[in-house]
Order: sequence, then structure tokens, then C-alpha cells
Amino acid sequence: MIALSLAEIAAVVGGQTHDIPDPSVQVTGEVVRDSREAGPGSLFAAFVGERVDGHDFAAQVVEQGAVAVLASRPVGVPAIVVDDVQTALGALARHVVRRLGATLVALTGSAGKTSTKDLIAQVLRTKAPTVFTPGSLNNEIGLPLTALSATEETKFLVLEMGARGIGHIRYLTDLTPPKIGLVLNVGTAHIGEFGGREQIAQAKGELVEALPAAEDGGAAILNADDPLVRAMASRTKAKVVLFGESAEADVRAENVRLTDTGQPAFSLHTPSGASDVTMRLYGEHHVSNALAAAAVAHELGMSAEEIALALSEAGSLSRWRMEVTERPDGVTIVNDAYNANPESMRAALRALAAMGQGRRTWAVLGKMAELGDEALAEHDAVGRLAVRLNVGKLVAVGGVEASWLQLGAYNEGSWGEESVHVSDAQAAIDLLRSELRPGDVVLVKASRSVGLESVAQALLESGAEGVDAR
Repeated sequence: MIALSLAEIAAVVGGQTHDIPDPSVQVTGEVVRDSREAGPGSLFAAFVGERVDGHDFAAQVVEQGAVAVLASRPVGVPAIVVDDVQTALGALARHVVRRLGATLVALTGSAGKTSTKDLIAQVLRTKAPTVFTPGSLNNEIGLPLTALSATEETKFLVLEMGARGIGHIRYLTDLTPPKIGLVLNVGTAHIGEFGGREQIAQAKGELVEALPAAEDGGAAILNADDPLVRAMASRTKAKVVLFGESAEADVRAENVRLTDTGQPAFSLHTPSGASDVTMRLYGEHHVSNALAAAAVAHELGMSAEEIALALSEAGSLSRWRMEVTERPDGVTIVNDAYNANPESMRAALRALAAMGQGRRTWAVLGKMAELGDEALAEHDAVGRLAVRLNVGKLVAVGGVEASWLQLGAYNEGSWGEESVHVSDAQAAIDLLRSELRPGDVVLVKASRSVGLESVAQALLESGAEGVDAR
């Protein structure tokens, strides 16, 4: 964080100082909420969770070098006491962002946010110092913590914004007002909470409504291939830049193809020129993500050649998102177990099919959460798609949703042993350990709550020990 005195922080957040001998002492380190991350010069935000109360670690973090604690009650060590720690954290982030000279880029969408954010960051940091959301910390706590990690040297601040209801993104944009706003897509993720895709579009569009006018440098980067996103152009006074495969897109891809290993390649076209891209990531869905990142970078002054080179060198920065690892025995594990929704599930299956040219493929799939009344139809559709893509074997893991996956596959014509329903992750591990053979490709994917990353990890450990070659 930029250096601020405890007195200034207290004034910004409307708090009272307690047990602080010298209010002029500055916070020069990070603002953290995990006591293990507290270090010299840091400020510790003490949240009360379901199982852990951060206030109980106040003395510990000060011993580790924290200057003070942002707390909701006195804790016996230097503290700034506020009515609500989350509100105070947001106010502090708003204050710091206004003092920074950085250009703030915000993005949202139903699918692909984290992968696209990682691409944007990797492209922009070839141009200037860039701070970006780690992982998927895109909510009312994670977003201000990311903003507070920026320093005077930061030129680009890239923030992922998530929403679970109307007004959530409006709140986040108030904390960290963006100059450039990107909307990727409107899908069915969290549709059970929103009630429909139109409501999701209403929520996501709050981002472009928050942008400054075009004459003040505001730019709305919108997906030309998604009608609900494209319609958001009427909701902003910012300059509108379209990306996609549509001929009308300002930043578009032509000659899109997959390499033999399932990595996308295409010709990137921008208003200032064109250049070829071959990505290190896996799956055709990354083309749209790359175009979104390219549109942002072009708006910030990068050439087509610079963008194409950065996209071709970019990798995956966030774990369990299409992580591809080949075991010594030739089995390839694709760990995409961080989360799942219908759009990302379909994209992952298509990537598996592309990677499995001439090899036996496995789709180890579990529940997609928060689909509401659409859950049965969406799980059934994913099961059917696995069959249409000629996936060698579907392993549906878990309860009723997994049975719907298998039912979809069965109704699409998956007979005999082409699909199987197992009760839990351990059952899937046991099955795969007994049946995998060299050259197989295994996709592991489900919503985060299912915990299928344990399957991928177990298979990688099995590979290190060696498996029977059959």
C-alpha cells in the first residue's frame, strides 16, 4: 500500500485510535486479513468469521511486525476501531485508489473472469507495473485488499468483479471506480440466485454504467458475440469497443484453429494492425478471453504485435484452471476443478476432445452448483455433450446431479461401460487408478464445493509412483 499514517487512516475510515502511542507511525506494508500474512509495517484487518475471530490474533500480528489492527473493538494492542471492518476497508481502498495515478481496469462476466484477468495482467505488465486480483478474490473483501496492494509505481490496476445479485457490482465500482470496464459474457452461472439471464445482464451491466464518459477517457469493452453484452452499449456514456469473432468487432479473431495439442491459434486483428497468436493455454474458449485482453491492451496504447507476443507467452496464473500435467507414464491430467458452470463445462469438454486426438479420454465431472430450476436440464445437457464429443468414458461423481450427468449420457447413447456414476471422489480415484493406461487424457471438473481437485492430485501422485502399463 502507499504509505499512510495511522492518524490519516483513522480519519479516512471514521475510526478511533486505541493503544497507539504515536499516530504519525505509517503503514508501509500490506493490508492483510490472514494473520499468517502479517509482517513488518502491515495493517491487519480483523474479521469475525463463522469459525475464527480475527481479533483473537491481534497480539500475534503485532508481534510479527504489524503496525496496527483494523478492528471492531479494542484488542489491547495498537488498533483503529470502527463500526464495521468491511465498510472501513472499502473506504480505505477508495481513498488509496483516488490518490494513485494508476489506470483502473475492471472486468466481470459469467464465465472466464479469472482466466481473462490473468491474461490482461500478463499483457499489460509487459508495458508497465501492473497489480491484479490474485485468484478469484473478486468480492467486497478481496477487491479492496487487491486495490490496497497497489503502490506509487503501479500504472495499471486490474480488478475482477463478481456478483451474486443486483447492486453488487455497483457497490464494487463505487469503492474502486474504473476507467476501463470489460464485460465478457452473460451465461447461466448463479442463475438460481439471479432468477434469469436478463437479471444477470442487469447486474453485470452495472460495470459499464459506472464508467466515465468517452471524453473523460472511459471505455466499455463489450463482447460482440453475446447479444446481452452487446446491448449494454446503450447503458454507458463511455467509448464502446467490441471484441469477438464477429466481422463487426473492433478487435477480432480470424482463422481460429486448435493445434494438435489443443492450444488455440488465430490471427489477431485490431484497428491498428494484425498479428498471429498461438497460445500456451488449452481450449478454444480462451480465444474470446484473449480477444478481451487484447481489446483492453489496445485501448491502453499497445500495438497488435506487442499484444500478440504477450498473449503467445502468457500462461495460467491461477490454480486448478485447465492445469495440464503429463505424468511420467504418459497419462495427461487436466485439472479444471476450481469451479464449473454450464458454459465452462462445455468449453472444457471441447478442449478435452481436441487434446484427445487418437488417445483415450476421460471426463471426471461433478455437480454444477447454483443453477436453480435449470439444474436438471443443464446437467443432462453436459452428459449428452460428452457423448457427442466422443469422450471415451464419463465418470459422474457425487449425488443426484451426478446421476443427471450420467442419465444425459445414457439417453444420448452411452451404453455399457462408457459412463459410470460413483459416489464420491475416493471412488473415482479408485476407479481411475485401476483403469488408466499410458496415453490417456483425464479432465477433472466440478463446482468448487465438490472438491474434485483431490482426484487430480491423487492421480498425479499415483503417476509419480508409477502405474501399471496396460
